[in-house]
Amino acid sequence: MSDPAVGEPAVGDPMLGGTDVVNALSLPLAMTPVPDAQVVAGSPSTGWAELSVVGDSQVGVWEMTAGAMSDTEVDEVFVVLTGSATIQFQGGRSIQVSAGDVVKLDAGARTVWTVTNAFRKVYVTPR
Repeated sequence: MSDPAVGEPAVGDPMLGGTDVVNALSLPLAMTPVPDAQVVAGSPSTGWAELSVVGDSQVGVWEMTAGAMSDTEVDEVFVVLTGSATIQFQGGRSIQVSAGDVVKLDAGARTVWTVTNAFRKVYVTPR
């Protein structure tokens, strides 16, 4: 990930307000193939939905299907809901993330995401 701009908003574009509740695990997302320039392996697709704005931050759900894609990150904290991924950082470092993990990514980091089964997360990014 991590630019939510890769992919289309969720069906119906749910936006939390007041005391609304959205189930991030079952929220339908409109999936879009990753642009060819970003595909590293397979045929990954991504989808996302902005859920709310809190202060100067955006909260949303993002999903990627199996495959590998390159990305340039934005400042982000996310919680993995389902699936697992390897995130390889330019320079060689990599991390394995799976359900329950909380991760911080820094703006400008160049990454390759490798997903073997559908990966879904809730993210918080600056607006």
